[in-house]
Amino acid sequence: MSETSIRIALLGYPGVQTLDLVGPLDAFGAANAARPGAYQTVTTCLDGQPFVSETGLRIAPDCAFADTGPIDTLIVPGGEGLRRPGMADAVAAALRTRAAGCRRIVSICTGIYGVAASGLLAGRRATTHWRFADDVAARFPAVRMERDAIFIKDGALYTSAGITAAIDLALALIEEDYGPKLALAVARDLVVYVRRAGGQRQYSEPLRFQARASDRFAELAAWLLAHLAEDLSVDQLAARMRLSPRQFSRRFTKAFGVTPGQQIEALRLDAAREHLSGSPASVETIAVAVGFRSDDAFRRAFDRRFGLSPTEYRRRFSPHAPLPQGDRHVDSTFA
Repeated sequence: MSETSIRIALLGYPGVQTLDLVGPLDAFGAANAARPGAYQTVTTCLDGQPFVSETGLRIAPDCAFADTGPIDTLIVPGGEGLRRPGMADAVAAALRTRAAGCRRIVSICTGIYGVAASGLLAGRRATTHWRFADDVAARFPAVRMERDAIFIKDGALYTSAGITAAIDLALALIEEDYGPKLALAVARDLVVYVRRAGGQRQYSEPLRFQARASDRFAELAAWLLAHLAEDLSVDQLAARMRLSPRQFSRRFTKAFGVTPGQQIEALRLDAAREHLSGSPASVETIAVAVGFRSDDAFRRAFDRRFGLSPTEYRRRFSPHAPLPQGDRHVDSTFA
């Protein structure tokens, strides 16, 4: 690849999800601030006319899609508008006319509706926002849907989960183009992780837990998140809910799909992850703070859930870690 700017086109439409469009734009803008001329971004739409996002933001594109000129990376954001069959079909047709000339095609969140409709994802691994994964799998059975991934690269095609995952994927593209040093500089500027470990499920654990709580468990869900260091045995929680331990365990498992012990461990590990990336406290102190009574049990549980030790997690993902050395890295091998 030459040392000239990498040209990225973002294809908007009426009803686009605002952050899916502007999140990557801000990431590439931060890359340009750190390395002038790294990217040239173009906001486009099919007819070149201003359009209104899902939340009412009026966006004036730079040009019509047919007039974008050469495109290195084409990004299709998600949004309610693209979940309408007519818009998805129009975007799919436009993609087919330009796909061969693009080095990368990227779907953000439910942008997958347009990319999958084009046939480009047939036989490919892909992901999307967890709320729409089943619908995408039903509509496009040729797509190999992976519901828990933050983002997936399969050849020259990239797909991501919802909303903030757009920034995760933008950072991955920046790292692919220019190496980890620039990606980490951008992540620090945006105050986000340069690379999140694991999938959508574990990173939304407290929200998932509270969202699935029925009226009966709503108060308990909120209380647990504020008392992770306390004794959260089934006996104690059952007494709080005025149920027998047997009744409590049965109703909890029915409501959340996991046992009380499994859910509490997941919440404690999620809290530990936050401490490791944002606090200088020792691993032992964090283990106690989130409710583990044994350092060894904490380390084994953390490794089992996240695939690396607490110390290694902190080394990789803490925003306070030193910038890694390295320069531009190019991987131009796409199947």
